[in-house]
Parts: sequence; C-alpha cells; structure tokens
Amino acid sequence: MTSEAKEAYERTPLPGWPHKELLYDTIDNGRIAIMTINRPERMNSSDPEMGKRWFDAWTNFAADDNCWAAIVTGAGDRAFSAGQDLKIRNEREAAAGEGNAPAETATRVPYPVLPLGPRLNCWKPTIAAINGFAIAGGWSVAQNTTFRIAAEHAEMNIAEARWNQGAGFVAWLPRLIGIPHALEVCLMADRRLSAQRAYEVGFVNKVVKKEDLMDEAVDWARTMINMAPRALRNFHQMAYECWGRSIPEAQAFASALEYNLRGMNDSKEGPKAFAEKRKAQFTNT
Repeated sequence: MTSEAKEAYERTPLPGWPHKELLYDTIDNGRIAIMTINRPERMNSSDPEMGKRWFDAWTNFAADDNCWAAIVTGAGDRAFSAGQDLKIRNEREAAAGEGNAPAETATRVPYPVLPLGPRLNCWKPTIAAINGFAIAGGWSVAQNTTFRIAAEHAEMNIAEARWNQGAGFVAWLPRLIGIPHALEVCLMADRRLSAQRAYEVGFVNKVVKKEDLMDEAVDWARTMINMAPRALRNFHQMAYECWGRSIPEAQAFASALEYNLRGMNDSKEGPKAFAEKRKAQFTNT
C-alpha cells in the first residue's frame, strides 16, 4: 500500500441520489465513486428492487465524465452481499400464488450477467472491496468488477445449486478462473471459498486485513485515476474483447482501437511530463 492510500478521504453523497439501500458517494473531487450495498440487517442481500438501483448506479457512473473509477463494497463487516433475499422472494411468490402479486415486480430490472464494459460499453476500472460473505448474487456483483480485493475473513461461493436457482453469470466465469475452478465453485455449492482460496484460483486479486480493506481499494483506484484514462480504458477493453479472437484479429482490433489516442492533448502531455521529469496531468482530452 502506498502512502497515498493513507491520506484521509471524505465521502460526498451524490446529490439527489434516491436510494438508501445502495449508497452512492464520491471522493477525490468526484474522481472515484464508492457504491455501498446498505442492507446490513439482511446481510446486504438483494430485494427485488436492487436491480433497478444497480442500473441507476452504473449508468450514472458510465455517464459521469469526471468520475474515472469506482469501488463497490457492503455496509458493515459481515457481508459484502449474501445475494438474493430468498425470504422476500418466497413471500412474494406465495402472494403471487394467491393472486396478490406485487405491482413492482413488473418493473424489476434483472442483474447483469456481463461485466460493466461489455454491458454499457464503459471501460472505466471498478473494484470490489469484499468485506465479508459474497454469496450467489453477491459473487456476481464482485465478478462484474475489474478487480477484487478481499478482507482475510471474507468467504464466497455460488450457492444456487442448493436452492434450484439459476446463475447466468456463471457462463463467462471460466474465462476468469478456468473450467475446473468454476465448476468447483458451482457444483460444491454448500462449501464456501476462503479469501485465500479465492485468491489461489484467480478470482481475487489481493487479500488484506479487514481494517486495511478500504484503504487498499482506494489506493488501487487512486493509482488508476493517475493514469491516462483513454489508454487505460483501451487496455481494459482489449483484455475482454480480444478474448477468443485469433492473434491477427486481436492485433487488428487493438490497432484500430488505439487510433483513438491520436491527436489527444493527453498524448502530448505524457511524453512532455516524462521529459520534464514530473507527474503527468491528464484531462482525458
């Protein structure tokens, strides 16, 4: 962890943000968003309206040109997210069986099964600060971010096979951790991976002490917002969209993508800062 990570940071709530169960704050003059799943009394599980909250959060992040990175975490230190609140689901399905289906069910927004980049064409880096249990849909939220940092006590798994539920996000999990490890997580659904095991299989990038988790996540975010944002997002996009292409096709895609760096002020600022032995001041222009 760099000394920069230890600098104090004050969260500023996003003006007009309507959701209490998913908080949206920013730090560092709006450069970094921090989204906090805020249902600690229910292990930060997701009620039927959580999909709409995530849609609002991610579309806001994608559209905010001033915000260059995001951190996702859970309130408290017991759970990042325990996934879908099956108690609420059971109650609503029972009510639906009696002809009393809640009206809001029709407007529910499903969870994304793709990471943010392919879904919204937003290649800004995102970090999951996994502060406890990341189960089922909680695993999915973490999986959809660019990086995952876990507290030592965190445990995670994909538990859907225990309850005969679907998990479409598993479709691309083998790309992250390989088929054998993906099946280990899915088919042994009553066993949870420790943070260390999640690191060993390649799902988690780093494991830290509980008290260091947010500082570490902020450090990673601050490191990336000091990079040239267009170049950084290009690398992010290449990593996903060149997967499965032949080498010539991947090289052609990368060459075409990097054409967007030409003529940028940042493309002049980088070499100039290097020559002047100073930190570059990028503006994404």
